[in-house]
Amino acid sequence: MSRRVRLLTLSLVVTGLTLGILVQDFSHAVAESGAASGPEAGKEAPQGQQPFSASRAAREEKAIQDARRQKLAEKEAALASKEQELKNLSAKLEALVKAMEENKKKVDESVKARSGDQKKQQDDKVQKMVKLFKTMRAEQAGQLIDSLHENLALALLNRLDTKTVAKLAPFINQPRIVRWISENLKGK
Repeated sequence: MSRRVRLLTLSLVVTGLTLGILVQDFSHAVAESGAASGPEAGKEAPQGQQPFSASRAAREEKAIQDARRQKLAEKEAALASKEQELKNLSAKLEALVKAMEENKKKVDESVKARSGDQKKQQDDKVQKMVKLFKTMRAEQAGQLIDSLHENLALALLNRLDTKTVAKLAPFINQPRIVRWISENLKGK
């Protein structure tokens, strides 16, 4: 419901209650006036009750409505304050997320650059080894390749040109050469 509809409904309820009180006061007044013409005509109203006053009832109703309006205004102000606080926190959170995403991109770029540098350095080292094995005598190179771990020996043979491998083949362990040839034929 909108605020106006709620206030109107509340006003009607309060007005209805006030009218009910007025009708009740009026009926008491009529009853007392009827009783006053009878045997108790000289008595005043009982002590707990005050005589009916329309202006007093209107003032009380207005005071109640004003108090409710005041409470409603306070609640709306508190709600607006909370909404603004939430907006501020949301903006801060979005800024933090954006900063974290930018930092992640920077770190990713740094890691990528570092791994690229490491790969280049490794390739340079392997290329130096390839040149070394090309310049060595075939018998010495074959013995060194035989002493390497299987995976390293096969990787080195893959990097050497065919002419150099052909020179080294007689001096390399034959099962190793056969494995290298099989892998090349399989397309690994």
